[in-house]
Order: sequence, then C-alpha cells, then structure tokens
Amino acid sequence: MTSTEFWFDDSSDEEESILELARSNKLLRDASNPLEMNSAAFIKNFRLSKEAFMDLLSSTDNLLQQCSRAKSIPTILKLATFLRFCAQGSYQLSIGNENTLGLAQPTVSVVLSEVLNVLENSLCQRWIKFNYDEAELQQAKLYFFNISRIPGIIGCVDGTHIKIVAPKKELQHLYYNRKGFYSINAMIVCDHSMSIRYINAKYPGATHDSMVFSMSALKSHLKQQHQDGTRNTWLLGDAGYALKPYLLTPFRNTEDGSAQRIYNTQHAKGRNIIERTIGVLKNRFRCLLQARALHYTPEKATKIINVCAALHNICMFYKVDISVEELSDEEHDHDITLAEIEATVNSEAEEIRNQILRTL
Repeated sequence: MTSTEFWFDDSSDEEESILELARSNKLLRDASNPLEMNSAAFIKNFRLSKEAFMDLLSSTDNLLQQCSRAKSIPTILKLATFLRFCAQGSYQLSIGNENTLGLAQPTVSVVLSEVLNVLENSLCQRWIKFNYDEAELQQAKLYFFNISRIPGIIGCVDGTHIKIVAPKKELQHLYYNRKGFYSINAMIVCDHSMSIRYINAKYPGATHDSMVFSMSALKSHLKQQHQDGTRNTWLLGDAGYALKPYLLTPFRNTEDGSAQRIYNTQHAKGRNIIERTIGVLKNRFRCLLQARALHYTPEKATKIINVCAALHNICMFYKVDISVEELSDEEHDHDITLAEIEATVNSEAEEIRNQILRTL
C-alpha cells in the first residue's frame, strides 16, 4: 500500500447503509402515490393524463397482479415505473431512485419486463388497428384532399430508425444501418389525426424501407383489398417505396415548373403528417430517441416500440398535448437507394398516378 492509499474496515457501515437505503425505498414506495402530482407534472413525468392512466390501470390491473415476481410492488407503481422509463429513456437505476418511485434497480428491471409483456399483449391489438370504418375513411380522405388536393388518401407510411445497443456479434451486420449505428427499422402508418394505424418494428436496421413494406402483412392486406375491388384508396409514401396501385409515391427527376414537380409538392404536403407523427412519438416517449438508445435485445426493443406506439394512440385519444419545448429536431430518415434502382414498373399504378396528375 502506498502512502497515498488508505484502507478503512467499514464493511459493517456499508451493510448498514445498504439496509437503510432499502428501508427508505420501502417507506417511500409504500407512501408513493403518483396521482398526488398536479396534472401538468403528471403528464410531464408519465406522458399520459391522469384519466388515461387510471383507465389503463383499470384495464390491466388484474394482469399486473398476476405477475409472479414483483408481487410486493403496487400495480400503480409498476405502471408508473414503466411509463417513466418510456417517457425519459433513462437507465433503470436513475428511474428507481426517483422520489415518486423508490425502487431498487433489480426491482425496476423485473417491473419493466413484467409490465412490458402485459401491455404488449393487452394494448397493441386494441389500440393499433388499420381497419377504418366508413366515417373514418371519409374524414381521412377529406383531410388529405384539403391539404394536398390528391383524392383518396387515407394515411401515410414511412420508416424510422430506433437506436439499440450492439446485438450479438453474429447479428451486428443485420442491425448496422447506413447512418452508422445499430437500429430497428420501424415502419409506421399514420392517419389524418396522427394516430398510428400500423407498426412493424421487427426488422433490423440494415433492412431497406421498401423491403420492410414488401414483407409486411400490411402489403398483403392492401394487395388483397385491391384485388377484391377497392379503388380510390391510397397510402402516401416517399421515394423509398415502390409505386403500387394502393401506395402513391413521388415522381423522380422532375423539372422545375413541370406537372410532375407540382404533384410532388402536393404529395409532400400530404406526407408531412407522418414525419410529425414520428416526431411526436419519439419525443413523447424519449426512450426511442437516437440520443438515448434502447439497451435491450432486438426482440425486447421491438416490444418497447410497439407498446410506445399504442401508448401514443392512447395519448391522442385522450387529447394529451406534448409541449413544444419537448420536441427535438432529430434528423428524419430517408431511405431511397433500393427503390430508385428497381426495374419493375407497375403500369396500373403509373396510370393511377398520371390520372391524379392531370387533376392538379
């Protein structure tokens, strides 16, 4: 031992400190009631309004009570802990140590896993639905026509990269995206109200947007609808997607003042809402921001993304606002390389787009 090193036998003091922290956390946990916060603070911490939170707790309470590991934690704190993680994207230790929760990191880890599984199984199918009723179809088409002058639009599709930590070495080449980080390439469809109608977050970051769409159940659904006779009903997508009879994309290599350039301008006006939707989703649930990164396996990251999308729709349903100050300027993803070199041209889709072009 050098003259600058000191050694104290403080093992008993350390053990007492750990026990004291555990006792303090239990007292804090037993006394905690997040609903005692004022409404603004509650939304800032948990993203949902108190009304939305209580409705969500009511619908999942029995399922959360059935979780086998963290039985001593009240379900209200389990749900609050998970929502706090989604809202902030912090490490588990800092979330557990917050004054409103009082949970140790291992407990936070268990709670996050249990609540995640419950919410994915109970929320996603209920709150994320592509099927439109007739009134919703008409509302969507009217909104997009007023914005873009393009008829028949019911929603917009785009991909966004959700950063994750490096997966297993043998999988890293699949998840390393063109922007230089590991990610999930999540495909999202939104409607006129910025609700998420469809999400596919299971493909690695190196997968191209158009490939995600081609392999999705959504494409199969739209194709079948078209074959069954559905017409004048389209999604808007950027140049990262191939033109289809049910998916309108921009013209490429247009000239100033041309009809194609005018169409592209109107197309971009209609498509702007998907970029805003993705921006609100990520800033509302900041665990999805690139600056944070999800420190989980790709499979668990997919579940988190899905649940955040369902929670976003709950916020939209309950009209929970997000403050302008919380919106960041995270760079939007544009993935066009593969679609630009596709040789296959859908003649029916080309004719549909040209017919619309002549009306603008």
